[in-house]
Amino acid sequence: MAAEVLHGLSLPAKSIPPKYFYDAEGSRLFDVITKLPGYYLTRIETAILRDNRDLIAGRVGTGACLVEYGSGSSVKSRLLIEACRPAAYVPVDISRDHLEQSAQAVFDGYPELAVYPTCADYTTPFELPSPAATLPRLAFFPGSSIGNFEPAAAGAFLRGVAQVVDAGGWLVVGVDAKKDRDVLDRAYTDAAGITEQFNKNLLANINAAVGADFDLGGFRHLAVYNELAGRIEMYLVSQRDERVTVAGTEIDFAKGERLHTENSYKYAPDEFVAIAEQSGFECVDILTDELAYFMVLLLRAR
Repeated sequence: MAAEVLHGLSLPAKSIPPKYFYDAEGSRLFDVITKLPGYYLTRIETAILRDNRDLIAGRVGTGACLVEYGSGSSVKSRLLIEACRPAAYVPVDISRDHLEQSAQAVFDGYPELAVYPTCADYTTPFELPSPAATLPRLAFFPGSSIGNFEPAAAGAFLRGVAQVVDAGGWLVVGVDAKKDRDVLDRAYTDAAGITEQFNKNLLANINAAVGADFDLGGFRHLAVYNELAGRIEMYLVSQRDERVTVAGTEIDFAKGERLHTENSYKYAPDEFVAIAEQSGFECVDILTDELAYFMVLLLRAR
């Protein structure tokens, strides 16, 4: 983590990967964000899954190993568990404490289900627990987290998922659609400042994990929609000239300098289907809401 953070801070345009949002506090704050009025993504995706769970179950069948990438609170996964009745559930997340709590809650709710929490960076290869490795696979990647990848990296990630589920295996993936700028602005900058707390918590996580002295009050949250690129860009903007020590290395920030923390790409349906098909999947269904704000795609590995 220290090496990756220092590399990002050494770039001409400083950047830290968004996966480091998710320590226990970051996961808690994100759960709060999902309930904010302007944050439509979780609410609409959950409704799509709820309304189409029988269709999904009819496609993917029962008795699989359900592998959830970035499981968070595992709320939406319960809809698939109840509909598809998997034999095993493998939630994968980088935040160990939050992962263990969520996995325990799932096991308490479904004591007949074999639950294997796996603490890993899902952007890199990881092994399935051996008891689940012989089952057919159903991968689940909700929340439009695929939008945090650059499009080429999203394709590489999907190729890795295709290898995990193997030929004939399934991926259920949530993808945010392109839409009006005002809707996106409300989703990524809330009046209560929760998104700002979430963004700044990345710095708190680095302070605690690798030994740094970021002053959270020295940065402000900024989210902008880059319409040409089709993505929300999130930054922390330095409020003054300041020097930060990270793992023993001094890093200078100029007043107004931006630290890039996240991209969130938005896709037209044909754009994302093209990436999926180039990555070893065929698109079987595109499920969406009345306003076409969000998509849940059912992809089958070739």
